[in-house]
Amino acid sequence: MSEYPSITSDDKLWSALSYVFAPIVGVIVLLIEEKKARPFIKYHAVQSIAASIAFFIVSVVLSIVTLGFGGLCIPLLWLVFLYWAYKAYQGEFVEIPWLSNFIKGQGWA
Repeated sequence: MSEYPSITSDDKLWSALSYVFAPIVGVIVLLIEEKKARPFIKYHAVQSIAASIAFFIVSVVLSIVTLGFGGLCIPLLWLVFLYWAYKAYQGEFVEIPWLSNFIKGQGWA
């Protein structure tokens, strides 16, 4: 954590909003140079975009496999995103199994 500059309340807010309104706010963050330059915000923005894409794919596959009942998991997935938003607002780096390491390995965050 010492390698990152201090995390401001603005950083926490933008990071939390990246999960609540994923992937829209995440994309907006990456288009704003001032926000993209903040490592904490960029990390959460990229991760929220990747997580929303992954969960969309999982939802589609579950809907196909379960003949439409996979859509019932969408509210549960949104609760997971709210939990991640809470953690980001607390100033924590959210670690999503396999996904966090993937985006770090690609150099995206």
